Amino acid sequence: MGERKIGLVATIGIAVVVLVGVSIALLVFDPRTTGADALRTGGLAAGSVVALYALWLNDRRRRTEEKRQELETKRQELDRERYALEQQRQALEDRRTAQDHVRASDERFARAVELLGNEADQVRVGALHSLAGLARNNPDYTQTVLDVLCSYLRRPFDHPKWTDEPDRAPTHEEQHERTVRQTAIKLLVSLLPQNGEPDPPRYDLDVANARLDRFSLSGRVVGRLDAHGCLFRHRTNFTGTVFHGKVDLRDSTFLDPFDATGAVFHGLLASRRVVLRAPALFSGAEFHAEVSLRDSRFAERVSFGQAFFAALCDLDGASFDHGLDLRARAPLPAFSVSGTEVGAAAANDLPDGWTLTPLPRSNRARISVERIGENHAHG
Repeated sequence: MGERKIGLVATIGIAVVVLVGVSIALLVFDPRTTGADALRTGGLAAGSVVALYALWLNDRRRRTEEKRQELETKRQELDRERYALEQQRQALEDRRTAQDHVRASDERFARAVELLGNEADQVRVGALHSLAGLARNNPDYTQTVLDVLCSYLRRPFDHPKWTDEPDRAPTHEEQHERTVRQTAIKLLVSLLPQNGEPDPPRYDLDVANARLDRFSLSGRVVGRLDAHGCLFRHRTNFTGTVFHGKVDLRDSTFLDPFDATGAVFHGLLASRRVVLRAPALFSGAEFHAEVSLRDSRFAERVSFGQAFFAALCDLDGASFDHGLDLRARAPLPAFSVSGTEVGAAAANDLPDGWTLTPLPRSNRARISVERIGENHAHG
């Protein structure tokens, strides 16, 4: 600021000198010039000096502004580089945190799986809860944890309730193991999404050849269910369950009621050689793929009231001792009923066109079908 004042004072001084010098020179060297002309000319010369100074100031200001803009541009570039480095540092930090989290989760998972072999039932229960908590906090582990829970349920299990020794009192170990297995079933079900969730994940369950006590998937969403060769005790509840994959119940035995009211089966329902010693309900269920109950045995009444069938329903060789309700929703699909038998004295609610042929020396009757709606049945 002081330098600018000095320059301005010097410029004014030079302009005054130029004004006086030019005016005197004109008066001395040109006798024809009047004083007014000399003063005017001197003023123009002095104004030129001031104008030149103004131009110099503008040029200096322009160069200063360009340098300031260059410095600002460099500063912004440095800020961007610093921001990019900060992002990279944060990304590395997040990656390291994620790796630490994964390592801790893996260690927690391995430790919980190891504890499932502990002799103390409370330790095994704690391990099951630890696995379930791991799956809730880390959805990527859910299918793996479900596989572990299913694997635990597939372990051999002896208990008087499951054997031909109902009068024998269970040992403490057997009773404790039963409690652990019931906990495993509850945790397994709790990890499955509800059927009201938008676009829920589809997890597969493999409990083949397991002994399952109070197995309930009610209101849940399941991918594929492999339960062939299982023994089910107490009520098995599939009410409102949505199955997106194959449901395999082949060679399974149900000691108590089976309820699949309102269930939705998008894949094949494979139930060949199933034995049900209690009522079975499929009322209002939806079958969007083939249903196979071939060679199955139903000791109590089976109801398909208001069920929906989109493909073949195979009842070949099936036996319904206490009646069958097949008043399904129209249009009815093709049914295969070769060798299908029902209790002749039971209440059988069959579609129009179905007839019962009594079997000699028996209280049973065989189903025959002439025509169902637009579809012809087999048998």
